Amino acid sequence: MKKLLFIYLFLISVFVLYVYNYQTNNQANNQWTNNELRGTLDESYVMVTFQSGIDYWKRALKGFEDAAEALSVSVEYRGATQYDIQEEITVLEQVIAKNPAGIAVSTMDPEALNPVINKAVEAGIPIVMFDANAPKSKAYAFLGTDNYYAGETAAHQMAKFLNEEGEVGIITHPNQLNHKERTEGFRNTIANEYPKMKVVAIKDGRGDQMSSKEATDEMLSLYPNLQGVFATEANGGVGVGQSILEAQKKDSVHIISFDTDKGTLDMIQEGVISATLAQGTWEMGYWSLQFLFHIQHDLAESATNDQRLPRFVDTGVTVVTKENVTEYYPSE
Repeated sequence: MKKLLFIYLFLISVFVLYVYNYQTNNQANNQWTNNELRGTLDESYVMVTFQSGIDYWKRALKGFEDAAEALSVSVEYRGATQYDIQEEITVLEQVIAKNPAGIAVSTMDPEALNPVINKAVEAGIPIVMFDANAPKSKAYAFLGTDNYYAGETAAHQMAKFLNEEGEVGIITHPNQLNHKERTEGFRNTIANEYPKMKVVAIKDGRGDQMSSKEATDEMLSLYPNLQGVFATEANGGVGVGQSILEAQKKDSVHIISFDTDKGTLDMIQEGVISATLAQGTWEMGYWSLQFLFHIQHDLAESATNDQRLPRFVDTGVTVVTKENVTEYYPSE
């Protein structure tokens, strides 16, 4: 009888251990779907950008912070203060030295950060790119705009403004991958689909209002019949607008810009800029942190090593004009 009781107790103990292990493993394996993803506040993730003080990054950082709140982790924002790749490399090296749980990076150069990014990944620090990619690096994924498609969208919008006829120019960043793709999308679409339109000039605005204004001044001087300008980033769009106002061509030259900083939105309301393309910057920040968290917690791939998270997430663009511009001002 005692022997039988011992066997019963042994079997019950094994069963309890089995149930405990099953529930523990099941909870870990189903974190993706049960909406109970949680980290700890000493688990710190970092966002690294360039020109860190500009308004453009605010919504991306807000998305990053909102994801941190949802996941109960900590975040930090770092970046190069200037448009200086060496400064960004230094900042990224400093961040890596602190061994964070993961880093979301936007780069002004598609190649220059690769050795530093790769070093971090090889050291076990997850990296994802957002907004501007480094496609040949070992970063896990890119979350941002399909920039070629954005350029196509801008070309179609410009064609509407010009009734598919006229000379247009582009103010861009020729050495930054996302701006190259926007430029190519715009230029190719005009060349292939609008035979009565022509891209007559592409100028470097350096991401700076004054440089963009000066480039536009030169463009207007060389091409007095210019009817449209596509600026591939916000500072450029405002600089183009300043040039057009000074030349008193507000009513004859259409401007399509990028992003939704206050200066751009104000110029749309004033009728100086005809349209801008709003990016999903909050989505870039939010999903960058979600991706980093899943990679850090080994949730990015299934047990069979199949890809569970995509390598590219298109966060989309929306055309903003005078008709819907008020929707894009931040709420008080």
